[in-house]
Amino acid sequence: MSFLDQLTQDMKEAMKAKDKERLSVIRMLKASLQNESIKLGKDLSEDEALTVLSRELKQRNDSLQEFEQAGREDLAEKTRSEILVVKTYLPEPLTDDQLENVVKETIQEVGASSKADMGKVMQALMPKVKGRADGGKVSRLVQEHLS
Repeated sequence: MSFLDQLTQDMKEAMKAKDKERLSVIRMLKASLQNESIKLGKDLSEDEALTVLSRELKQRNDSLQEFEQAGREDLAEKTRSEILVVKTYLPEPLTDDQLENVVKETIQEVGASSKADMGKVMQALMPKVKGRADGGKVSRLVQEHLS
C-alpha cells in the first residue's frame, strides 16, 4: 500500500471518528505528497514520499521551537499534536547507538580519514538513514568521528 493509499484510508477513518485535528494533518500531508508528485511530473516512489514526510516533520519541529521561544503555548501544543500524527507515517527512528554504528560503518566503507571527506561520507550515509534520523544530528556525528 502506497503512502497516498494509506493516507486516504486514514483520512476516511478520521472523518468517521470526527477527529478534526488528525484529519487536518492527514489532508495537509496528502496535499504535500500530491504537490511533490505534480512538481516531479510522476508518481512518487517510497523514498521520495519519505523525503516529503521528513520535510513536513522538520518544518513542524522548527515551528515548535519558535512558538516555544515566543511563549505561544497554544500554538506549540497544536504543533506537538501535528508532529505526533506525522511521526506515525515515518519509519521507526534510529537509536543513538544504531546511528553511531551506521556512521562508523559508512566512514569505513568510504575510506574517509579527515573532515575533507565529509561530503563523501554524507552522500553515502543519508540514503541509509533517510526519514530515520535528523540530518543535523547525522552531520554532527560524522564531524565528531572524522576529527
